[in-house]
Amino acid sequence: MARSDPRLTGGVAVITGAGGGLGRALAVELSARGMQVVGFGRRADALEETGALAGARFQPMALDVADSIAVQEGFDRITAQYGAPCLLINNAAVYPRRDLLVETPESFMQSVAINLGGVVACTHAALQGMVQTGFGRIMTVSTFADIAPLPASSAYAVSKGAARIYTRAALADLADRFPDIVLNDWMPGMLATQMGVADGLPPAQAARWGAELALWHDPALSGSIFERGREILPPRSLKGRVKDALMFRRRTKPRMLD
Repeated sequence: MARSDPRLTGGVAVITGAGGGLGRALAVELSARGMQVVGFGRRADALEETGALAGARFQPMALDVADSIAVQEGFDRITAQYGAPCLLINNAAVYPRRDLLVETPESFMQSVAINLGGVVACTHAALQGMVQTGFGRIMTVSTFADIAPLPASSAYAVSKGAARIYTRAALADLADRFPDIVLNDWMPGMLATQMGVADGLPPAQAARWGAELALWHDPALSGSIFERGREILPPRSLKGRVKDALMFRRRTKPRMLD
C-alpha cells in the first residue's frame, strides 16, 4: 500500500489541537505535502498563527472538541465547503498537572471531556463521511501515560489510556465491515512543547513521522501503535514468538517510518 496515498493527499484533513505545539507542526507538514487542512482549536488567534506558517492550504476553525454538537457542525461545514474529510488526526489534549488531592471530580472530568470526549466526538463525526465511501484514515496521538502514570497526572493518564482503548473498540465494530477505514495510535514521544519538556524533541521533527504515518493507508496498520518512527509490537512470550515464526502467523519485526 502507498506510504503517501494520493486518495489522502488529494483530500481534506482535520487536525485537532492545531493552535500550537504538535498540532501546529502537523498542520504545517500536511499542508506542505499538498493536503487541504482544517485545524480545530479553542483559540482563534492561535489558529491564525498556525495559518501564517501553514499557508493557503490551512483553514482555521475555532471550536472546543469537548462540545460534540460544535464538532459535528464543524464537520458539516467542512463537508459542504471542501468535501468530507478523509483524514482525522486526534491530537487535542490537556495536561493540567494537578495532584489527586487538588483535583476535583469536576476538574478531572473536564480533562476527560477533552482528551477522551474529543476523540469520540471527532471520530464519530469523521466516520459519517468515511462510511459512505468506505475509505478513510484516523490517527490518534497517544501515550503510555496510563501504564506508568507520573505524579499529578491522574486525569491525563486515565483519559489518554481510555482513548487508546477506544481505538481498539472502534475497530471491533468497524474492521470487518470497513477494512479501508484505517485507525491506529501514534506516540510522538516527549516533545519540546508547553505540555512536554524543555529538552524534548522539536515538534516539527515529530510531525514528519506523524504525517508519514497518517498518510500511510494500509488496512494492516489498523490497531497498531507507533512510537516516533517505529512500531511497538504487542508483548509476546518466547514460546509464542517461536510458534509465530514457525507458523508465519505474526510479524516479528516492527514496521519503520524512516
